[in-house]
Amino acid sequence: MDPTPSGTNTRKSVLLASYGYPTQPGLARAVSSVSDGGGPNPPSGHVNGRKGSISTTRSSHRYSQLYSMAAEQDVEVEDDLARAQKRLRELKTKISTQSKKNFVLERDVRYLDSRIALLIQNRMAIAEQREVAEHLEEADSTDGLFPDDRKLQSYGNLFFLLQTEPRHIATLCRLVSLTEIDTLLQTVMFTLYGNQYESREEHLLLTMFQSVLSAQFESATEFGSLLRANTPVSRMMTTYTRRGPGQSYLKTVLSERINNLIEHKDLNLEVNPLKVYEQMINQIEEDTGSLPPELPRGVPPETAAANKDVQAIILPRLGMLMEIANLFLDTIIESLDQVPYGIRWICKQIRSLTKRKYPDATDFSICSLIGGFFFLRFINPAIVTPQAYMLVDGLPSKHPRRTLTLIAKMLQNLANKPTYAKEAYMITLNPFVENNKTRINKFLNDLCEVGDFYESLEMDQYMALSKKEINLHITLNELFNTHHLLSQHRDALAPQEKHHLRICLNELGSAPSQVPRKENKTIVLPLFSRWETPIQDLHSTFLQETNITQADIMYMETKSILVQLIRSIPGIADKRPLDLMKIAETAATTKDAILVRKGIKVKEMLLELESQGVVDDHFTFMTEEVTEELRHLGNLREKVNEEAGNLESVYKTIGDHNNYLRSQLDSYKAYLQNVRMQSGGGSGSGQGSGVGVVTVGGKEAKKGKQQVLGPFKFTHHQLEKDGVIAESNVPENRRSNIFFNITSPIPGTFIIALHYKGRDKAILEMDLKLDDLLEKQQDQVQLLDLEYVHFNVNKILALLTKTFIKR
Repeated sequence: MDPTPSGTNTRKSVLLASYGYPTQPGLARAVSSVSDGGGPNPPSGHVNGRKGSISTTRSSHRYSQLYSMAAEQDVEVEDDLARAQKRLRELKTKISTQSKKNFVLERDVRYLDSRIALLIQNRMAIAEQREVAEHLEEADSTDGLFPDDRKLQSYGNLFFLLQTEPRHIATLCRLVSLTEIDTLLQTVMFTLYGNQYESREEHLLLTMFQSVLSAQFESATEFGSLLRANTPVSRMMTTYTRRGPGQSYLKTVLSERINNLIEHKDLNLEVNPLKVYEQMINQIEEDTGSLPPELPRGVPPETAAANKDVQAIILPRLGMLMEIANLFLDTIIESLDQVPYGIRWICKQIRSLTKRKYPDATDFSICSLIGGFFFLRFINPAIVTPQAYMLVDGLPSKHPRRTLTLIAKMLQNLANKPTYAKEAYMITLNPFVENNKTRINKFLNDLCEVGDFYESLEMDQYMALSKKEINLHITLNELFNTHHLLSQHRDALAPQEKHHLRICLNELGSAPSQVPRKENKTIVLPLFSRWETPIQDLHSTFLQETNITQADIMYMETKSILVQLIRSIPGIADKRPLDLMKIAETAATTKDAILVRKGIKVKEMLLELESQGVVDDHFTFMTEEVTEELRHLGNLREKVNEEAGNLESVYKTIGDHNNYLRSQLDSYKAYLQNVRMQSGGGSGSGQGSGVGVVTVGGKEAKKGKQQVLGPFKFTHHQLEKDGVIAESNVPENRRSNIFFNITSPIPGTFIIALHYKGRDKAILEMDLKLDDLLEKQQDQVQLLDLEYVHFNVNKILALLTKTFIKR
């Protein structure tokens, strides 16, 4: 037997979200209050004040809740709420899909960053160039078929087991190396639990986190090292925050605050005395042409900090920095209810596990661990590099970038026990920490105040086992890589021969090798379990496995159908109080055959409930419950529309980030092709035509012939709008007359000419090499100085790629 108990208690999960189960605690409470009739717990022997001896068990409550949730997303209803929910579901699916694509692209870009650096330094062999070229091949995005039906079934069984028993993945994540974790996280976060807005998959993923964190705390030897090192566990936590709900929160909460700050491009709030001293003497030298002897270069930090002029410059900046940091802190604290449930639940687990492991730990110490996750892994990366999270349209200029870094340091020092060993100057900002200690500790504790989801997981399992199909969209390499890692750690994961996981792995045999990227198709993997019995009839199962009665089911089904009818017949609910029998009769006499059948059925059910004494002859309590349900659905419609509006913005942001990542890969591809052509590693060792490509117009260029591409014209306004121009010294009243011509005379070389309307000759010309641009990017040089304008290095690379390489 499998060590895990079988039956209902084993599964503890599956599909409530298909019925609209809200992932936010506030909505969950609303649904619960609706299913309870909106009042306190009823006395024994009654449900919501109904007549008769009807069960008041936990099962009855859960079943009533299920009907309430079913009403929220009724596929047979076509009203404003149903349309809004359909739009929301589609958006969530798109965001989940796009998030996975971005994660994969980010991994590719990280890998290629290091490889391209070697190319730039001319330290990569031909064989390595081919390896990188293979990494740049486009994956086949079309759906494929798995050739072996028997193995497909075995994989379906294996992945159902992995999905519904998260402890296996939790253990595996602790066993793999750092070099293997990213590929595994891709499968876990974006495929196995890839539906990021569905409660079932979200709750299963969080259950896995609980196992991982528990093991991390059990093995910890020092309090100070908990959750801080770069381990598979910390990588998991960071990756989790990059899923759709986390990105949505960052966009909604931080974007406006950051954009307001970066508008002030010239606001210099540097408080590091050494940097302030250097800026001060540079300005003096620029103004006067020389430096006085008492202001030498290369002074130590102590000398700079003791300079009275430096102190005078820093003093007002400290006040402004603390004021801005307080604004950021206010925004974050006020957003408590918007923080994704999963992130709050992880904070709750950190607090609970810390108290259990270290019962004498102070509240301050516990909050420092919670803050280590919430700020260090989630909030601060987005503040320091908002462009990477697509919170801003372009790269912030130099001074705002530094201010954002200082703000993040202040928030981190506030959340953690501050240490100034490396940056003693930060101690001057200690009043911000002292003044906000109490506030931040309360906020971090409040983050943990969320309910658990275990009861809903139990309900999910009934829903999943009654569903005809549960499918996973997974690539062949994800399938094979997971199989390989499981086989590699089989003895640790499933030591007993009769363990279900071991049986699955034994049947599958050795893991197949990874396929080339161009053959890495996505397949549809049907999930099932040979050890679970599918539920054919949900009603019968509830009757068998709980002490819920047939009368309970009839009462709740009647209420559900009445809500359907009211939502389907315009104006029928305008008159209050509702007349349930009249609503049934109206439906039974419409021209819609479906409504007629439902109207006749619900009328018969009302009469049957009345004859059994379950309801009175005026249906008083059912009328109250239906009215309350409609009120809840009306409020829900507003929330759904608001959420959809927010997610539209998130989806656009994620799409923009995808475009940026793709343009980066295209730049790398172009450079690699140039290098291989010039070194004889490509198809033909002569010089090619075009920039960074071997072909032009789909045909191989003739050796020895050079084709000049361009010029292509761009206005100052266009480049500024697209973020290519990060800073401009051109007076605003003359910018409309400025344009740029860009030409590529030979592969990998560009000439950018700045022109003024009406003049034949260019005001300025600059030669750019693709190698130089990529090297600047490698060195994290953000801006390219063209005297009159500063180009954003990443954006100009993307523009050149789009303009020349794809032609």
